[in-house]
Amino acid sequence: QVQLVESGGGLVQAGGSLRLSCAASGRIFRNYAMGWFRQAPGKEREFVATINWSAGTTYYADSVKGRFTISRDKAKNTVYLQMNSLKPEETAVYYCAAGPQYNDLVSRSIGGYDYWGQGTQVTVSS
Repeated sequence: QVQLVESGGGLVQAGGSLRLSCAASGRIFRNYAMGWFRQAPGKEREFVATINWSAGTTYYADSVKGRFTISRDKAKNTVYLQMNSLKPEETAVYYCAAGPQYNDLVSRSIGGYDYWGQGTQVTVSS
């Protein structure tokens, strides 16, 4: 069993930055995928980024490449999402997720994850 708690959301102006954190408790196995997803009002939850817990391999949605960076601190059992140059349309609830097997394809989908945090609100004002 894995518990995930996100933090770091808030209100930021367009072009600004935020860093989200996801603290994991429970056992994270070496090939776990740790991902970030987001869901805007009235829209489906969408993939943002994922990282292989052991190897550090990353994959990003095209819309955030070059602006967002996912990383992990194994000692702290924490995953981060550094978000730069934020846009108003990126206003959403951001969710952290953990899945049992990292794979570039599977780890882009909601179905690739078994555990989810409660989400943290990110609001980008124009």
